Amino acid sequence: MIALFLLVAFAAAWLAALPLWLGEGLADPRFGPLIALMMFTPTLGVLAVWLARRTPFRAWARETGLTFGERPRRTIGLLFATWAAVPLVVYGTLALTSALGLVSLDLGRLSILASVLGASADPHTALVVQLLVSTLLLPILNIIPMLGEEWGWRGWLLPRLVESRGVLGGLVLSGVIWGLWHAPATALGYNYPAVGPWAALLFVGFCVLVGMLFGWLRLRTGSVWPAVIGHAALNPAASLALLMGDAADPPNTVFAGITGLVGWAVLAVIAAVVFKLSPVRQAQPVSPTPVS
Repeated sequence: MIALFLLVAFAAAWLAALPLWLGEGLADPRFGPLIALMMFTPTLGVLAVWLARRTPFRAWARETGLTFGERPRRTIGLLFATWAAVPLVVYGTLALTSALGLVSLDLGRLSILASVLGASADPHTALVVQLLVSTLLLPILNIIPMLGEEWGWRGWLLPRLVESRGVLGGLVLSGVIWGLWHAPATALGYNYPAVGPWAALLFVGFCVLVGMLFGWLRLRTGSVWPAVIGHAALNPAASLALLMGDAADPPNTVFAGITGLVGWAVLAVIAAVVFKLSPVRQAQPVSPTPVS
């Protein structure tokens, strides 16, 4: 069933991104909608397996993490804690990268943000608004597309890999698979435009590390929802953080931001602390549910 899931998720992702490869790549005006469409392809993989197994949906929902797990209060608590923590980690990483001299911030003029907004808007006012929107509103609006990914990677795939390869092996392998699934976009240079197609491999490292944390949330709670909100909070914060850079010396995303190498180090430290303080047990068996 893993082969079926991966075949559907990967093939559909490449199909969704094909117009970008035949068109203008990252500059294609269809880029945003097509990448949003691509986010739902892991869900197509989950649905393909569900149709093949014919499991009652209530059991399937529980098995794939759509419920709040055995301890809903803990799950909801971790959901809100993750929502609050993700922006702090993203902006803290940006500050660390700046302190290391690897990115030039322009908090006085906000020249990159100002160039995006145009001359008519005050960039500092816009930044405050964007901080509020990206932290409070966009994670809610992003829940559906992020569920499109997380239901596949953390909801369905991760517990099966953990069952066969152990916690560490399952987390690492799921992160590698997740990272490679992004290749239809990252091989165009997405996230790391300075390195071109090598971005597809570079992004795998980030996916392994952040996937460790999202995976911990899934295994700790038995639910996919904390990982969904974490992913939904991560994307807008990561994008906004880079807009605080200096237009005269734009951030090199290989190093800057949560997806850069400094971000990798931060995520690795957080993951080590989290797994040390609150280790997760090997997932319960996820053998096929009998048809009823």
